[in-house]
Amino acid sequence: MEWFDALNIARMQFAFTVVFHVIFPAFTIGLATYLFALNAMHYFTRKTVYLDLFNYWKKIFTLSFAMGVVSGIVLSYQFGTNWSVYADKVGPILGPIIAYEVLTAFFLEAGFLGVMLFGRERVGEKLHLFATGMVAFGTFLSTFWILAVNSWMQTPDGFAINDVGQFVPVDWFKVIFNPSFPHRFAHMVLAAYLTTAFVVGGVAAYHLLKLRHMGADAKKNINVDAIKKMFSTAMWMAVIVTPIQIFVGDSQGLNTLKYQPLKIAAMEGHFENETPAGLVVFGIPNQEEGRMDYKVEIPYLGSLILHHDLDTGLKGYNAFPREDWPPMAPPFFAFRVMVGIGMLMLIVGIWGLILRKRRRLYETSFFHKVCVLMAPSGFVAVISGWIVTEVGRQPFTVYGLLRTADSVSPISTAAVATSFIAFVIVYCSLFGAGLVYILRQIRQAPSLAEPVMTFEQPTRSGGFVPPSLAKPAATQGGGDD
Repeated sequence: MEWFDALNIARMQFAFTVVFHVIFPAFTIGLATYLFALNAMHYFTRKTVYLDLFNYWKKIFTLSFAMGVVSGIVLSYQFGTNWSVYADKVGPILGPIIAYEVLTAFFLEAGFLGVMLFGRERVGEKLHLFATGMVAFGTFLSTFWILAVNSWMQTPDGFAINDVGQFVPVDWFKVIFNPSFPHRFAHMVLAAYLTTAFVVGGVAAYHLLKLRHMGADAKKNINVDAIKKMFSTAMWMAVIVTPIQIFVGDSQGLNTLKYQPLKIAAMEGHFENETPAGLVVFGIPNQEEGRMDYKVEIPYLGSLILHHDLDTGLKGYNAFPREDWPPMAPPFFAFRVMVGIGMLMLIVGIWGLILRKRRRLYETSFFHKVCVLMAPSGFVAVISGWIVTEVGRQPFTVYGLLRTADSVSPISTAAVATSFIAFVIVYCSLFGAGLVYILRQIRQAPSLAEPVMTFEQPTRSGGFVPPSLAKPAATQGGGDD
């Protein structure tokens, strides 16, 4: 089994850990912004429903954020263990950007997270709102740095190669704001917002369905207004952000066509040059023979989507050296999954808007069932998008300049296979347990008196507790006073 060598096992290990990691930032980026919006709405309107939702979702955010941090740290270690040649060659660019991410985004998040979780009654509402905003900004800033370095690997710019073969920066502005970065950064942030929106909408829809089968006594302690508000905000996000995401996705596609035409050929499923180019709806790539089997194609539509005209053609795989071909099947199918989910999100958003106009948003059970099924759709779309991005740039780690085969560490197959098995066991057990806990939390409906995360006040020397700190627990949570 020649395919199971150190190189490919290292690739599988990195892909496995990335997939586990990316689902958490995709959720926490949007959820942090949602928490800030809820906190701000409570501050300005004094409506307790927003504070109840804030306290409900911050528990879920905390665990998701923690799992995202832990899973992300592992990726950095793999650069030194499995990809040491890559780390050496791109270190002068990769190292500083990762350091910027830690020194700015991570420290910002870590510094204000405790205040956001436990500090409402200790620092006052204004500072608590500011802390929540800083946590949200920190997730945004972290995305900025990570997408900057990943985009540079896709469209490298602002660098030179020194005498020992290392990529060194000559223009940091061009390194960070490389040609694909603005498009990919916007695409990822919007994807995170949509992921969060459909999770929130799915959770709210789940509880709306449960309410239909509850008696009056069972409903007494359930915050029905919070559930409706949760569902309403999610549907507004779906109908507003999804069209913007489609527009940004189109812009990114045009950018990819300019700088990574082979990736576009993989996404579109073209082995041969086509003028005009059709849109391959379905097919089975046969990379060995260089053809698409069982192809179902719509004429002219490929040219219309990628060139916005009906005459311009597209290059296929055969226009490029075979040794530069990426595997076609993963990006081809993943791209269709991503686009299909995007279309479903748009349909759900428009459907929700129609029901809102008809005043049936909270009563249409079939729509609620659809929203429950759509809850994980954002995660699937994000993972599919990253498959397109990463597999589509193969066989390079730095596109067109550094091959993946030349980036791997000189380690044995047995060593990397052992670490891979260990990662699978630890990740599935640890993060599986975390996921079970999160699911338990979201199965519990928001209550009329949503509990607040607190800890015991420290007692000063001599047993003295300042009156300002000796508040009864019943006053915590921030009411309308």
